[in-house]
Amino acid sequence: MSISALSKIEQAKADRCGLELEPELEQLSKEGWQKLDEADLVIRLKWLGIFFRPVTPGRFMLRLRLPNGVITSEQLALLADAVDLCGTEGSADITTRQNLQLRGLLLEDIAPLLLKLKAVSLTSRQSGHDNPRNITGNPLAGIDPEELINTKPLVDAIEAQLLGPAGPRNLPRKFNVAVGGANDSFLLHNDLAFLPSYWQGEIGFTVFVGGFFSAQRNALAIPLGVWLRPDQLPGFSLALLLHYQAHGNRVSRGKSRLLYLVEELGLESYRQQLIAAFAEPVILHDGSHLVNKPPRSCLGVHSQAQAGLHWLGLHVPMGRLDAETMAQLAYLANTYGNAELRFTEAQNVLITNVSSENLMPLLAEPLLQRLRPEPGMFQAEAVSCTGSRYCSFALFQTKSTAQTVLEQLEQRLELPHTLRSHWTGCPNACGQPYMGDLGFMGTKIRYNGEMVEAVKIFIGANLGADPKLADLLHKGVPISGLVDVLEPLLLEQFGAKVRG
Repeated sequence: MSISALSKIEQAKADRCGLELEPELEQLSKEGWQKLDEADLVIRLKWLGIFFRPVTPGRFMLRLRLPNGVITSEQLALLADAVDLCGTEGSADITTRQNLQLRGLLLEDIAPLLLKLKAVSLTSRQSGHDNPRNITGNPLAGIDPEELINTKPLVDAIEAQLLGPAGPRNLPRKFNVAVGGANDSFLLHNDLAFLPSYWQGEIGFTVFVGGFFSAQRNALAIPLGVWLRPDQLPGFSLALLLHYQAHGNRVSRGKSRLLYLVEELGLESYRQQLIAAFAEPVILHDGSHLVNKPPRSCLGVHSQAQAGLHWLGLHVPMGRLDAETMAQLAYLANTYGNAELRFTEAQNVLITNVSSENLMPLLAEPLLQRLRPEPGMFQAEAVSCTGSRYCSFALFQTKSTAQTVLEQLEQRLELPHTLRSHWTGCPNACGQPYMGDLGFMGTKIRYNGEMVEAVKIFIGANLGADPKLADLLHKGVPISGLVDVLEPLLLEQFGAKVRG
């Protein structure tokens, strides 16, 4: 492709890699963010995980990398201090990729923070824009009684390959990788998913490719037709991403995700090209796997695979944390566990390796009145994108709206099981509305002669043995009347009962 054919974004990426900005951060902050080159400000800084937010000018977001969602109390305490430095502007969000993003940072605070992150083995490198995003895995990796294979070392090894010197630096679009380790590892919304599978009695992984959500199209990943040994995952991931970097669409960003390349080449041709690029023997496979049930909530007290140890799952309302809560979580993990915490794709947090004698003192801690181990059925699995508070694309305040709606429903109704609700502010679908029992997407409609905030409603995703995305149920319901619309729906289709 000639340089003249490149889009504005591709031209900026071709001119300079964002990673080159890191040694210049201190000087750039002295000059002021207003004087930054536009491409540096809105594109290249994202290679360092630094996001300019138009709705909060001067206050930046920093997205970390937490492979498999694992974080130590020392690391979390450091992040709590960074958020605290931001005052009332500071907060942190747990993402749907088991990750954390810090909000409210001044540009001058970021360069010294990156040094502190490095000292505790944290990084924000390549966590945004056209890069391989945080790699997800079983949040219970290594402690799960139902585990088929421990995903944590595999995720770490893939991360090391992709962020190493041979890793991609200029993908056509963002890229999501996930590794499943249990029967409830639903991963088909990822560009590259490794699902546990047996081959002649050996546990390994069958490969799925092409899952993604966007404003234009939503698709579940499809079987590539390849089975890999666990030790092959890092090298295969690198080969696939380098192939994508070389051959992905750079003319139309709307058609640049991996699935479009698979469709352009044809699945058989694509598979053969990958096998050649990988240059290791692989086993052709029918795509059968061991994932046969929806993901567990992980909330509450559970026995680990290790005798006498437990994990405690805590509900984080809408996945948002303040500095004080982060510091308290770090203290609890350090005091009652082994100084380790895990984040889940449902935006909740787990404290691991709690001994039997430490359980009751931990459950008595005041923080658990806010981060409840056993929240109501409406809130336990509620997932939300950032919303219009921080995102200029969102059409309403997703987190506060979802919290209010679910609290009102909980006051009116009882549910026999947890409701998975996914809330997203716009068609970009960061809140994954297609993966919920109910999904909600921001829109605007005319109601009583005025344009008002509203949501599209989706229903019926299946994250188990017969996966399917949710279907559109309503094209637009005013947020002001959402509870009244949802109540009969929940009574008729979800087994809800009116509270007495």
